[in-house]
Amino acid sequence: MTTDATKLKTITTLIPARLDRLPWSRFHWLVVIGLGTVWILDGLEVTIVGAVGSRLTEPSSGLGLTTAQVGLAAAIYVAGACTGALVFGYLTDRFGRKRLFIITLGLYLVATVATAFAFTPVFFFICRFFTGAGIGGEYAAINSAIDELIPARRRGAVDLAINGSYWLGTAFGAVLTVFLLDTSIFPPALGWRLAFGLGALLGLVILLVRRNVPESPRWMFIHGQDEGAEKLVGRIEHDIEEETGDTLPEVAWDKGIEIRQRRSTGFGEIIRVGFSTYPKRSVLSLSLFIGQAFLYNAVFFTYALVLTKLLGVPADVAPWSLVPIALGNFLGPIALGRLFDSVGRKVMISVSYIGSGLLLVGTAMLFSAGLLDAFWLTICWMIVFFFASAGASAAYLTASEIFPMETRAMAIAFFYAVGTGIGGIIGPILFGQLISGGIQAVAIGYYIGAGLMIAAGLVEVVLGVDAERKTLEDIATPLSASNGEDTAGGH
Repeated sequence: MTTDATKLKTITTLIPARLDRLPWSRFHWLVVIGLGTVWILDGLEVTIVGAVGSRLTEPSSGLGLTTAQVGLAAAIYVAGACTGALVFGYLTDRFGRKRLFIITLGLYLVATVATAFAFTPVFFFICRFFTGAGIGGEYAAINSAIDELIPARRRGAVDLAINGSYWLGTAFGAVLTVFLLDTSIFPPALGWRLAFGLGALLGLVILLVRRNVPESPRWMFIHGQDEGAEKLVGRIEHDIEEETGDTLPEVAWDKGIEIRQRRSTGFGEIIRVGFSTYPKRSVLSLSLFIGQAFLYNAVFFTYALVLTKLLGVPADVAPWSLVPIALGNFLGPIALGRLFDSVGRKVMISVSYIGSGLLLVGTAMLFSAGLLDAFWLTICWMIVFFFASAGASAAYLTASEIFPMETRAMAIAFFYAVGTGIGGIIGPILFGQLISGGIQAVAIGYYIGAGLMIAAGLVEVVLGVDAERKTLEDIATPLSASNGEDTAGGH
């Protein structure tokens, strides 16, 4: 963290160009494993609550929630994630990526352990809020750090793969809850508690790895730590040269960027950048987040209830349906990710959003007509989410790379919070109510989700940014750049 005693100055640095020309190495795997694995935790959290939803409505669970309260708990988790994203997003831009991605993971660990000891609905809701706050804070700290450390030519594929790892947590959570909900093994009031406890254990392992991930050199040189940033990048280059046995090519000075160092960026400047300097990019990011947040949070927080309440699937069997759906979600970003760097962002994001929306319309029509049982509804969701997952992952990539360095974490936080607040809170509550109205009512919810995804895809067609294979500083000139005020565009 920069102190008041730190002398801020104007510098010229080659660090962005040096980082972008690095070959893939053990260092990049450290970043991916140490930071990217947090999405596994989020997938685990969402799946656990969705999968144990039916169990939590049973008096023997020790909570005895109503169906509406299960949806409310989901909404509270999302509200906590939105709050955490905003609070920790601002702190991430102010105090650094590493400091905050340690703090936010610590908050998650404490809150999810506390969830395992909930004996009243109110305490359960409180724990869910703070668990969400930790995960929401992670989104801002992690996405900004990852994109600032990964070479430009692979940023899209890596970012999508990392965000797609969420679905590994979903699959793991689904299998885990099937085992833990088996009342022949665990009492009804114990199994779901162990599920949250095991989530904390996974988080602790991630924390141990994460301690070795360095601060973002891009953040460092802007905040008066240019000497430390030079030493850090030099050490990374040295390690890569030893690993590969090759000497890295020199970077020409004309690729340098002149920076006026600063201690922080105020809320006023953050707002001005988002809504005055880059208004079209703000509309784009908000649209992408609202569409995917409504669809995902509405479906996954309540899918087990749809199966058990409407399609007659036993409560201990329903979580298994999430495994193939998670597989489809994971394979989408993995299979399509490279195309976001080659074919381009605009084409692939719009195809992902519009394509998944149209497929969901077809699913809703079949479901409404009574032609889908639990097996075929799950198959339809696998296909829908193969495309939707790539688009949803690209929403985080978009918000992370199209705004200036000084506001990157806050941009991710803001658009995630607002988009998820609108789509992610309304979705679970609405679907929780629609389930009580039967299959026709739920189909209406599917149509709404499809409409939002298609609309977001059309916004991408019009306002999308061609960010593929470009350095972050070329996509959005840093506010601290000596020519930043002159070159920052309005689109």
